[in-house]
Amino acid sequence: MSASFHKYEEGFQHQDPMPEVEGPEDVESDYDKILRYADKIPEDIAKKLLYPNPIELRVINPVNPFHPVPKPPDKYVWFRAMGPLPDDAATHRYMLAYASDFHLVPTALYPHGKTFWSPDMQVASLDHAIWFHRDFRMDDWLLHVIHSPSAAMGRGLNRGSIYTRDGKLVASVAQEGLIRQLDKTT
Repeated sequence: MSASFHKYEEGFQHQDPMPEVEGPEDVESDYDKILRYADKIPEDIAKKLLYPNPIELRVINPVNPFHPVPKPPDKYVWFRAMGPLPDDAATHRYMLAYASDFHLVPTALYPHGKTFWSPDMQVASLDHAIWFHRDFRMDDWLLHVIHSPSAAMGRGLNRGSIYTRDGKLVASVAQEGLIRQLDKTT
């Protein structure tokens, strides 16, 4: 583990702009999609997905998990805590660290027409880093802009930028994941 700590101080500021995407109100939640397809999801996966989650997720550009087609390696996900949180910045950072893992590795599968539900795939997070840039609230909508710049040798690299609803970049994420296609002929 590598950790960096510091107290707030004034200084130079700049950031990449948040992309213009539709707001979370017009996007179906991941949980509602899972409920809609529950009868088609393999039982072992359904057990993992049909549990109460403290984070609400809404993917703007999802793939059809049953019939994925190749897409560019970019994903946009709105997310927030399911209820109000205390006015404690550390609690909001803890929750964001937890939520920042969602949807990263599957983005590396977008160009290959695969999902983590594909029966011939072995998918897992391998390492994860997060940097906090500005204060935020996890009980308000945040946009996770995810890009996978590379996949090779059974691994996919994913980078994320997390923005507040009004466009402030509050955190950056990097993750390498296992995206191994299994040989079903043996």
